[in-house]
Amino acid sequence: MDYKPLPIGIENFEKMIKLGYYYVDKTLFIKELIDKKCEINLFTRPRRFGKSLSLSMIQYFFEKYKKDNTYLFEGLNIMSAGDKYTSEMNKYPVISITLKDIETPNYNQSFNMLREELLRQFDRHSYLLESDKINDRQKKTYTDIINSDVEDELIPSSLKFLSECLELHHNEKVIILIDEYDVPLERAYFNGYYSEMVNVIRKLFHTALKTNNSLNFAVITGCLRVSKESIFTGFNNPKIVSITSDAYGEYFGFTDEEVLAALKFYQLDYKIDEARAWYNGYIFGNTNVYNPWSIINYLFDSYENVNWFPLSYWVNTSSNSIIRELIEISDDETRDEIEALIRGESITKPIHEDVVYSEIKQDMNNLWNFLFFTGYLKKVGEQFADNKKYFDLTIPNIEVLTIFERKIREWFEEKIRAADLDKMYAAIFDSKPQVFEDELSAILADTISYFDNQENFYHGFLAGALTRIKGYRVKSNRESGNGRSDIFLLPVSMKKTAVIFELKVAGAFKDLEKKCMEALIQIDEKEYYQELRQIGYGNILKYGVAFYRKDCMVKCYTDERNKT
Repeated sequence: MDYKPLPIGIENFEKMIKLGYYYVDKTLFIKELIDKKCEINLFTRPRRFGKSLSLSMIQYFFEKYKKDNTYLFEGLNIMSAGDKYTSEMNKYPVISITLKDIETPNYNQSFNMLREELLRQFDRHSYLLESDKINDRQKKTYTDIINSDVEDELIPSSLKFLSECLELHHNEKVIILIDEYDVPLERAYFNGYYSEMVNVIRKLFHTALKTNNSLNFAVITGCLRVSKESIFTGFNNPKIVSITSDAYGEYFGFTDEEVLAALKFYQLDYKIDEARAWYNGYIFGNTNVYNPWSIINYLFDSYENVNWFPLSYWVNTSSNSIIRELIEISDDETRDEIEALIRGESITKPIHEDVVYSEIKQDMNNLWNFLFFTGYLKKVGEQFADNKKYFDLTIPNIEVLTIFERKIREWFEEKIRAADLDKMYAAIFDSKPQVFEDELSAILADTISYFDNQENFYHGFLAGALTRIKGYRVKSNRESGNGRSDIFLLPVSMKKTAVIFELKVAGAFKDLEKKCMEALIQIDEKEYYQELRQIGYGNILKYGVAFYRKDCMVKCYTDERNKT
């Protein structure tokens, strides 16, 4: 079997087929669009779930080109669907724009990028300037738009004008494709110019999609369904297909059968259980799918190295800032819910389809909805109560779990760096274990204990907190004596006190004192102090520290009896 390159980052359908990339056939998506005959189709799916490639496929199928694109679809499922569908090929003018790159920090830059994207469509269809079906007045307007000789207020209405010209020339109504329509809105929200961007997108949609008599149908993709009141005002029954809809469930993301076929093609089918654990678990309607971006990258890396360990590929492609928002504004109840999710449990939340970015922080349920519709949570059950729809939500897979953990760690480490730890430092050197314990407990109380029973987290947490002590170096897990000490706190000057910390994790709150004493005994039995004696330190403090979730216990004694 010939090797096929894996389409990492390939979103152009023609390039996918012509260059022989491995392609998971989603062409029956076109059949459903034709059968359902909806004028406005909005598909909301998480980032990197194949939306851009799907729109490119639609464009190459329907668009009337100078050349016949039938060859791109040879051997694909749509060609066996019947004449009703293949007769629609290469028949219609198409306008295709993408808003996914409009991620700038201010409104002016975003508007200019939107203008440039619209103008690219005018350039692409510049043959209209030679058409005898377009009058001189229309050609002048067309030229003025290309040369940017029109007021900014007219830019959003330019798609309607282009549609009218295309219909006149081709004698067919226009298909409009808009990819990732909500990206500029999300960026505008996080950068403080949301109302201005909403106004522009609303005008664009109103003129191009609502009042456009030259429109055949439109397909719009995005991550979220932004509130109808702000974007889809007055639309006549647009068909909105979200991740809760049963229709089209298999066309974004890979099904289990498709992933197994791909693994077999690359002789990696023995890795199916690993792939499922890491990248499966998304539920779109009634269809279970994998993250396609992650699967493609996983296939690529595993084919190159059969011992490859799975990675979180999605972490660098999606907007993870919303998880940070959730953590930062969470109260005790919300933190308990985050901890439950990290443990693999479910939480129950009311779900509503519309998202209003400006209201995300006003209600924690808005944040949970955002996380659900953007792919960070999945539905495992549902019920109705008080005229509301409630979903039982969990984290879908290991990949997303690692994103949560990473964001929690980053947030917690920043809190440690910003905290005033002087009182805790003084307690360490003054041999005041109770004060040290109180200060340490106060820090732990303000975090999210997803790290339950993970000694390496507590180790990293304490070592990180100690690194801010001036005149001291932190050494951890160094070979010393008959074993490995957890942490050494070493003064630059030999005259000052060195400190040994041994850490233990208790299985229950009642075991904290027992574990604390075990830690102190271990320091002596393993003779961790020997290395410090050999270096030349005369004064040594020994601390046993035990943790249970957000509680801790500290005990200490000096090393007088071990002096030589």
